[in-house]
Amino acid sequence: MKKALIFWGGWDGHEPQLVSRRFAAILEKNGIQTEVYDHQECLSDYEKLLTYDLIVPCWTGGKLLYSHNVAEAVARGVGLAGCHGGMCDAFREDTEWQFMTGGQWVSHPGGDIAYTVNIRRNANPITEGLEDFPVESEQYYLHVDPAIEVLATTRFPVANYYHCANKPIDMPVVWTKFWGIGRVFYNSLGHHDDVFDKSPAAQVMMERGMLWAAGGKEYAEKNDLTVDRYLNSAKMY
Repeated sequence: MKKALIFWGGWDGHEPQLVSRRFAAILEKNGIQTEVYDHQECLSDYEKLLTYDLIVPCWTGGKLLYSHNVAEAVARGVGLAGCHGGMCDAFREDTEWQFMTGGQWVSHPGGDIAYTVNIRRNANPITEGLEDFPVESEQYYLHVDPAIEVLATTRFPVANYYHCANKPIDMPVVWTKFWGIGRVFYNSLGHHDDVFDKSPAAQVMMERGMLWAAGGKEYAEKNDLTVDRYLNSAKMY
């Protein structure tokens, strides 16, 4: 049976306990044994981290106490998946975390507004069968890694702010990337827990993304992939 670790905390405004509870229920429904902690001491044992298939952070701001442990575990195949309030609006002083996750929140011009999430037509199983959908929440402006595989975007500007002096752009909302042989999935939606009820497609992508990330370790083992071999060869998958 696959195993997942969820840890939650930080700023309460992002409802980390509710979000972690939702994600745990999704994973358990899919047969993944899930442990949930409200602290970071669960990250202190590097060897134990290697026994998981997936790590899901639900922690806003703060400092990542065991950054090296997490980065090394993901590099060796443990998946990483999260949403706005717990992953890329977290640990802002930790550049290794930002490098691994693929992006960082910088602003939400206009606060809660109505906007559209546009699904990229790139035949990815995470977005298969989904259509563009409306959202009423904060629209996130991010600084992102050019290596990410973008699955969904949103058009800026919608709200009037200083960024309007620039050309219109499509900002990534959902993406995947790799860190060593580990799979990384991010969904920037998730200011509050109820965004996944109001926009069901957001939860569909979150579920599929977590399962995809959790499958990386098994894939690597079946195909005899190791991070050491990966670092000395071309991209393997």
